[in-house]
This record gives sequence, C-alpha cells and structure tokens, in this order.
Amino acid sequence: MEDQEQQKNSRVVKVDSAESWNFYVSQAKNQACPIVAHFTASWCIPSVFMNSFFEDIASSYKDALFLIVDVDEVKEVARRLEVKAMPTFMFLKDGNTMDKLVGANPDEIKKRVDGFVQSSHLV
Repeated sequence: MEDQEQQKNSRVVKVDSAESWNFYVSQAKNQACPIVAHFTASWCIPSVFMNSFFEDIASSYKDALFLIVDVDEVKEVARRLEVKAMPTFMFLKDGNTMDKLVGANPDEIKKRVDGFVQSSHLV
C-alpha cells in the first residue's frame, strides 16, 4: 500500500514508449521546462540503486520534468540518444541534450541538476 502511495506522489514520470518520450519532450519544450532523464535497466544494480535518489531529487526541483526510461522497454529512444551504459542521466532543454552524466554518482548528479535547473531559468 505504501509503495502505491509513493508512486502516486512521485514527481518522476515513467516513459514507456518512444511516443510518450516524444510527447513529454514536446510538452516540456513548449513550456520552456528543462528535463532530467534517468536511463536505467532493471538488471543494473547501480541504476536500481539510483531510483530512490532520483525520486528524492525530483521532489526538490518543481520547475523541471524528471523522466525515467528503462532502456530495455524503450530501446528506440536509448539508441537515438546513444545511451550505452546505465545509469545515464541526460539534461535536455528545448528538446536538445545539454549535458550527459554516466554512472551512479549522487553528489555529481545533484550538482549538475542544480546547475542545470538554475541556468535554465536564467534565459
């Protein structure tokens, strides 16, 4: 029950198809909203480890869209964005990749998210 409650309150949106990826990127672009995307895989322990951290960080930044993409479920998007290792974190603005971070490094991810979200609102 608690897990369902947590999912309802989550600020992280699960992308389940290339169509939904395109929809969210398009919506964010129209609203000048930065995107932080976590590319993950259920079999990758460091990726799974980062899921709760990603949820926590998403709750701190209300002005950004946080997406989670399972590379095995949405292969087309992972291939198009050249995601080759998990976890990979991508930072997108106006539909373009502005930054990319590979690996489970919570401190560096927090630093990059903070800088990215701050700089996105300066324009």
